[in-house]
Amino acid sequence: MNAEMLNAEIRRLRVLVADDHAPTRQDVRRALDVDERFAICAEVADAAEAVRAAVYNRPDICLLDIRMPGSGLAAAWEIAARLPQAKIVMLTVSDEDSDIFAALRAGADGYLLKTMNLWRLPQALHGVCLGEAAMPRPLVARVLERFRGREPRWRPLVADDTFQHRLTSREWEVLELLAQGSTTSEIADRLVLSASGVRAHITSIVRKLRVSDRAAAIELFRRSTN
Repeated sequence: MNAEMLNAEIRRLRVLVADDHAPTRQDVRRALDVDERFAICAEVADAAEAVRAAVYNRPDICLLDIRMPGSGLAAAWEIAARLPQAKIVMLTVSDEDSDIFAALRAGADGYLLKTMNLWRLPQALHGVCLGEAAMPRPLVARVLERFRGREPRWRPLVADDTFQHRLTSREWEVLELLAQGSTTSEIADRLVLSASGVRAHITSIVRKLRVSDRAAAIELFRRSTN
């Protein structure tokens, strides 16, 4: 947990609320306004606005609706790449496994359903800032069952893999596309990211693989997969 999170008791946690349903935004505001631990720094209605507002306001928590225009999942990927210190929590009507796991792969720290009692939302968000995962118990059981015996999110690149030599699933996708000769803009279109988001992933890949540039990362990828 970074220094900003450690100061949660002496300043309010800044929350970005992104949902195209105005009544939901109002309900979230009512739930958070009565809790002195939180302050809503922005309310937006689509994914593109969510990314812009996150970059501008640098919130502690981004509360995103999966089904909003532009896709809350795309916003989560982008925000996680640009603001790795921000906590991302999905608030959605969907309890489908595909959405849950897509959110986790995107970097979500929590997955909450709109059917919850929103007066419990402040405690759930505060728990996320303390390193806890916010998720209804039935969904937790499904996640554990699904992940048993499944490929882990962190995927090793080389045989003598260490933590520094591991890439996230999205970074792996970016590196695969780079190795196929795709340009930054082509990767952005393919993965529903901005060009700057793709460049942020490439920077992370180069750092984790301890190589000098993207060309060296591609060469390492090709050697390791042949």
